[in-house]
This record gives sequence, structure tokens and C-alpha cells, in this order.
Amino acid sequence: MNYSFLSAVPDRVIAHNELLSAQALGKQMKIHSTQLGVPDLDDVKIAIIGVPESRNDIDYIGQELDFDSIRKALYALFPGNWPKSIADLGDILPGETVEDTYFALRSTITDLLKLKIIPIVIGGSQDLTYAAYRAYDEVIPMVNIVNVDCNFDLGDSSKPINNKSFLGKIIMEKPYNLFNYATVGYQTYFNSGDEIDLMQKLYFEAYRLGEVNADISMVEPVFRDANIVSLDLRSVRASVLSDRQKHSPNGFDGREICSIARYAGISNKVSSFGIFEYQGSSNDDLTSGLIAQMIWYFIEGVNCRVADDDFEDEKHYQRYT
Repeated sequence: MNYSFLSAVPDRVIAHNELLSAQALGKQMKIHSTQLGVPDLDDVKIAIIGVPESRNDIDYIGQELDFDSIRKALYALFPGNWPKSIADLGDILPGETVEDTYFALRSTITDLLKLKIIPIVIGGSQDLTYAAYRAYDEVIPMVNIVNVDCNFDLGDSSKPINNKSFLGKIIMEKPYNLFNYATVGYQTYFNSGDEIDLMQKLYFEAYRLGEVNADISMVEPVFRDANIVSLDLRSVRASVLSDRQKHSPNGFDGREICSIARYAGISNKVSSFGIFEYQGSSNDDLTSGLIAQMIWYFIEGVNCRVADDDFEDEKHYQRYT
């Protein structure tokens, strides 16, 4: 695996981790640090990567991101009875161009997938989903994506990619590897009638926010065939987020978004998970805490997976005569 793209977790986060309980999650993880370097990945099943890249955000104004507060909140949580080992590989810092960042993320995810390691990506703008999608070009022929979002993100594929149009790029660009796309939690007033019609014409799945609010369990089957799960923080209602992160008065509450993260983790086919559109700020405890708990629930789901879809070996069949 090429480690040259990875930047170590900042020393200030490592120092904070040293003060935590010996049972805390941060003490159970393998962490990429400046002192110890990249950890051995031989027994690792889940790897966390930060990508502070937002230059293709249509609202980008030059702000820089870091994930220190998210990591501090995550490390302080206590793990469940988890047999699967976890690593924090640090960050992929923005390249000279956004395309450089895409290449680094794509290469890193490809390497992790080949090692049977599930990457958890913390972003940056959601167009990073495009790089995650392209990472599968060398791994599997067709890909299913579930997007937890208030928008469809179709956009205009003839224009440069941004965080509102990455799906159009995925659909129109060769090689055509997208098999199915589903949006969970879309809000009608954020999407044009043309986009809604196009989703129907393409036979893509779409679940309105109200439907999911009424019965959160209805989306569990959606994740069963997903390879990539991309979660936009703008799908979360403003009341449970920090000031800078607020987007809409409507959306998923904290319990619902954590349930969705757990459903994604339980799916045997989900092999990469991303949380995007993080807008860092100095007063960010609410958002950082929620993201940390979403990651916790995803990891909990992965550790609760049951191999119930093995139809290759007839010895596993139960026969009725």
C-alpha cells in the first residue's frame, strides 16, 4: 500500500488521547502518528481517513478544515464488544489541484479495498464521493451507491464537477460502472421537478424524508446491496448541529442518522462509508460529537454483520423434502 498520501494525526490529538481512560476507543485503535508512523494493517478491518478538501464546494470561500475535534470526540467514546481492529490513518491533505486530491483518495481506497479493509472517509465536500466511486474500477465491475442527502446531486454533467453535481459526473463518465443509485431522505423543495423526473426515468430509488421519519427501519433493505454509502451532513436538521453547520430546519435527528449509520454498517456489501460536508468551526462540539457517534454506530454495525448471503456452496443450503 502507498502511504505517501497520508499525513499523521496531529500531535495535539495524540496528546489528548494519552489522557483518556485505558478502555476508551482511542486507546484501542492503531493510530498513524509522527512518532510511530503508519501502523501495521495486517489485522485491521476498518480504517478512518480524513480528507479536508472542499475546493469544489459551490460555497467555498477559502476556509481550511481539520478534524481534530471529531477525532477527540471519537477517541473518548467507549467501544462495544468489537472483535474487528480499527486504525486511524490520518489525513489526505489537499493536493495542488482537486484532481490531485481525487487521485490520492482513489488510490488509497483502492488499496484498502484490496486488503479487505473498510475505509471510513471524513470529508470535505461531497464530490469526494466521485473519487470513492472511481476507486472501485480495479476492484468490482459494477457499483451500487446510497446517498443520504436532502438533494439528488445530479447537477449538470456538462459543467465542472462540484458538490451538487457529482452524480451527473458518475453517470455520464466512462467506464460506466454505476449499477444503481438510491437517495435516502431527499426533501422535495430542494430538488427541481426535472431532477425528480430524471430519477424516475433512470429507475433510481428515492426515499422522501417524511417517509423515512415515519419508519426509519424502511431504509434498512436499501443498504443491503450498497457498496458505497455517502452521507451528507446537510441531511441532518439544524437543531442538532453547530451554528456553522446548520442547513435546514428539517432533516434527520441525531437518533435517526445514527440508526442509518448502523444500518449501513450491518450490510455485508457496504465496503466504504463517507461522511461529508463538514464545516469546521471553533465552537463545534455538537457537530463533532454527532459525527463521532455516527462513526461509532457504523463500526458497531460492521461488528454485528452476519454472513447470511452465501449461496455459492450447496452445503450451506437447508433442504426441505
